[in-house]
Amino acid sequence: MKKNIILIGGGGHCASCIDVIEQEGIYKIVGIVDKNYDGKSLGYPSLGDDSNLKNLKKKFKHALITVGQIKNVKKRIELFELVKKIGFETPNIISPRAYISKNSILNEGSIFMHGSFINSRVLIGDNCIINTNALIEHDSIIENNCHISTGAIVNGSCLIKEGTFVGSNATIVDSATTKKNDFINAGSLFK
Repeated sequence: MKKNIILIGGGGHCASCIDVIEQEGIYKIVGIVDKNYDGKSLGYPSLGDDSNLKNLKKKFKHALITVGQIKNVKKRIELFELVKKIGFETPNIISPRAYISKNSILNEGSIFMHGSFINSRVLIGDNCIINTNALIEHDSIIENNCHISTGAIVNGSCLIKEGTFVGSNATIVDSATTKKNDFINAGSLFK
């Protein structure tokens, strides 16, 4: 029997998350929390806005932050902290088309999109987006609230600090360390 989950954020990233959740087959999406969501375009009902989260916690145990992170990580962090404070469980969502090494460690509330690849001894923090076809190599650490975009490559023994956005097809060279809340441009080489 599938577990119920609510999604918080009803934009484009939410649509991609829905596809992964439906493919994974562990959770049943009961609706979307977003004041701007029209209640139908993504195929799931509106559950109101953030002010309704305490009431929703009385009915539902699981929540996932489905707000993207291209412009700013602040909203994702605020929402994650809010749902944790209210008492929701924030599971990891893993595409059946992702590879996660049994020797890696995943914290909570992250999504691993189709084709993502997490190699051995990788640590993934809370509330991360590991997007389609992203590759994270051995012994790397991805701290909390990071977004590793489509096709990005994080080579071995890297430290991607909290709140960092790694753009599509960017490459992080071996043993590199970003700054907190760094923004790595799409297609760039980061040393």
